[in-house]
Amino acid sequence: MPPKPRPVRVEQKSALNAMQQLESRSDEELAAETRYKSAAQALLGARAAERYDAKRSREHFRAAIAAARPQDRLQLRRMAEASLALAERRAGDLKVAAERLGQTPPTNRQLLLLRFMGVVAPPASAGGLARARGILIVVLLVVALLALGWAIVFGVSQLFGGIGAGVSIFWGFLLVLVVLGVLVFLGRRRQRRARASAAAARAG
Repeated sequence: MPPKPRPVRVEQKSALNAMQQLESRSDEELAAETRYKSAAQALLGARAAERYDAKRSREHFRAAIAAARPQDRLQLRRMAEASLALAERRAGDLKVAAERLGQTPPTNRQLLLLRFMGVVAPPASAGGLARARGILIVVLLVVALLALGWAIVFGVSQLFGGIGAGVSIFWGFLLVLVVLGVLVFLGRRRQRRARASAAAARAG
């Protein structure tokens, strides 16, 4: 009776299964990863998309798909579609791509914010006219915020006897800085939570 063949242990190198263990690594560590190159490049692509760097995101996903196993490429392409839609501020495409990926689509508020970002900070592919329009909108928003801050400080100061116009402008500017600082802090905290949710979704 011939001996039974010894079972051979096949190591699972799926890019999708490796993403969870690579999630906590830095960009430099992911760039140097060779064992799970496809997963590392996909994570780099997703992070570049979160920074709205569509060019780098596209390059990383191309490398991820090229290094992936055939059975992983469809899911990686869907990840690339969602990430590039985010990087290029395409709110409608992002919602569709997230649904194809099996993730919870962004809320209407998040999509509205992304559309606003597409207007004030359009991608490089949008052209010079769109970028000039975005700069003009940002300048007008800054002027409007400073005027609002001055109006609030001036109005409150009138209840206590009033202050000079120059002083109210200074305190209005300071008020705008404080409000923007709080909003940036809260936005970064939400972004960290969103990254954690995305990591859990990719792991699932």
